[in-house]
Amino acid sequence: MKNFFGKRLLKNKGAVAGMVIITFSVIIALFAYSIASDNTPNANRMIPEIGSKKPGFSIQFLQIKKNNPAARESFLEKSINGIQDSLTYVPITNYTIKGGSIIYNKYVDDNIVERKATALQNVSNPIVITKKFYLGTDKFGRDILSRLIIGTRVSLSVGLIAVIISITLGIFLGALAGYFKSWVDDTIMWLINVLWSIPTLLLVFAITLVLGKGFWQVFIAVGLTMWVNVARLVRGQVMQVKTLEFIEATHALGYSNARIIIKHILPNILGPVMVIAASNFASAIVIEAGLSFLGIGVQPPQPSWGLMIKENYNFIITNNPMLALTPGIAIMLLVLAFNLLGNGLRDALNVKSKL
Repeated sequence: MKNFFGKRLLKNKGAVAGMVIITFSVIIALFAYSIASDNTPNANRMIPEIGSKKPGFSIQFLQIKKNNPAARESFLEKSINGIQDSLTYVPITNYTIKGGSIIYNKYVDDNIVERKATALQNVSNPIVITKKFYLGTDKFGRDILSRLIIGTRVSLSVGLIAVIISITLGIFLGALAGYFKSWVDDTIMWLINVLWSIPTLLLVFAITLVLGKGFWQVFIAVGLTMWVNVARLVRGQVMQVKTLEFIEATHALGYSNARIIIKHILPNILGPVMVIAASNFASAIVIEAGLSFLGIGVQPPQPSWGLMIKENYNFIITNNPMLALTPGIAIMLLVLAFNLLGNGLRDALNVKSKL
């Protein structure tokens, strides 16, 4: 059965494309600080002189040592949180070395430079490096590509945690409602209908106001609004499965209700749950991006694709639209990937459910 399911899933070109994009995104998220050119915490290296530059912009940087170098961190800490800069990056157009000093023209803006000098002992080795910003820089002079890479973690994390919360609550309440019926079903369905009547974003706003703004609060808020779909689906599936003969046999053998639900009913309804989990993953990414765009989601300087759109959407009608379009395209691709995977799972499992 598993081999049959796998073959059907792999024959679906859309599902395979979705899995490739998701796998690629997961790899990027896991090794984000190793991949990103700016591996400072949150890719937050601000260089105002090179703000709002177009994709492909390249410039030389003079590397000057900081008076208080960053403390050494373990490889794990660097992989999770990034590395504090121990150097100051000064954009320059050219430089010369005279005696024990280095004289350079600091880049201020196009065709504007400022002549400066510093002692050779203050600079690092190599003295000058060249950096290319493949997707340009934002208004603070931060590397857009690096922030896009680090922002992948936020989108995948909010999707994963929101799905875990929604699946846990949805399966628990949906199974209770579908199995026990009577007043248990009435109470849970009343709660579901109440929450169903409230627009998702409005409900997220209310939960966010209670929990506060922040990284983890967004995850919890999104997860608490998405369990309703799961509960309705699980309830219907449980009501259908519990009438089958093998469930009646478990009653005759004297098994407890908890054992019947956990060991005999839930394993037989995991197919539809997998499909809705993929759909909820995509929805969570969109909701988080919307919340961050509105300013009540992930807070600066932590990179979020929705926050990046908010910070740069004014440039869409000016000379650098890619500042806002790039994170928008990233959201579109990741959401599309999960929707394609969900459709592939549905076709492979031949799931036909009504929410």
